[in-house]
Amino acid sequence: MASRAIGGFARITTQLTKTSMGIANSHGRHLLTSFLPSHCAAAPALFRTSIYALSTQSDAANGVVLPRVQHRAPDFEGMAVVEGQFKSIKLSDYKGKYLILLFYPLDFTFVCPTEIIAFSDYAEKFRAINTEVVAVSTDSHFSHLAWTNLPRKEGGLGPMKIPLLADFNKKMSRNYGVLIEEDGIALRGMFLIDPKQVLRQITVNDLPVGRSVDEALRLVQAFQFVEEHGEVCPAGWTPKSDTIKPDPTKAKEYFRKVAEKKH
Repeated sequence: MASRAIGGFARITTQLTKTSMGIANSHGRHLLTSFLPSHCAAAPALFRTSIYALSTQSDAANGVVLPRVQHRAPDFEGMAVVEGQFKSIKLSDYKGKYLILLFYPLDFTFVCPTEIIAFSDYAEKFRAINTEVVAVSTDSHFSHLAWTNLPRKEGGLGPMKIPLLADFNKKMSRNYGVLIEEDGIALRGMFLIDPKQVLRQITVNDLPVGRSVDEALRLVQAFQFVEEHGEVCPAGWTPKSDTIKPDPTKAKEYFRKVAEKKH
């Protein structure tokens, strides 16, 4: 029974893939996903792979080059709420600094305020290491402002120490590869951009799970350590912990230390 069902899915997938090759766009993706229950965790891996393939074709057909680590970050410019005022900001404003772009789905929701408040409360810690944070969603700047005027105890943000950028036309979310086209909202993408405006780290969470501000801070510290000292950071590295000299012989110093600690 299961094999016949999967076989049927495969035939549908094959046909949709063939018919969408010439018109790979968001309509092809919507057509494919319409065969599945919304957010169905049990959807066959075959279908999820095909959805991703069509999505990739769509991005290529629309001239969107998805961001890649070690490549320049996509440019952006838009209206933001900065310290309670409307202000236009752009990528080049942050040249010479590390920048964390924090995409989130929607204002006035549930997980989103916990993330944004956490990053705002860490603003001075980030600035102490030459790093700025910008939160981005597809809401308008008017919505952002209203959210900052709502007290935290009522699900609002209160006064913010980081900008809230409005991507109302969805261009930025699309260029950074986090836009859910059919819903018009962004996934929880986090992008770490270095002072030369090159992408150094990308993570994308699905909607229900928030991100760790401590991990974001650790990542910036790790990349800065590597830039300054030329050594590399092992798993779980934190400031003042051991690093590795990227040399076949010298690296053994680190591995010996680790082995000795385990005995």
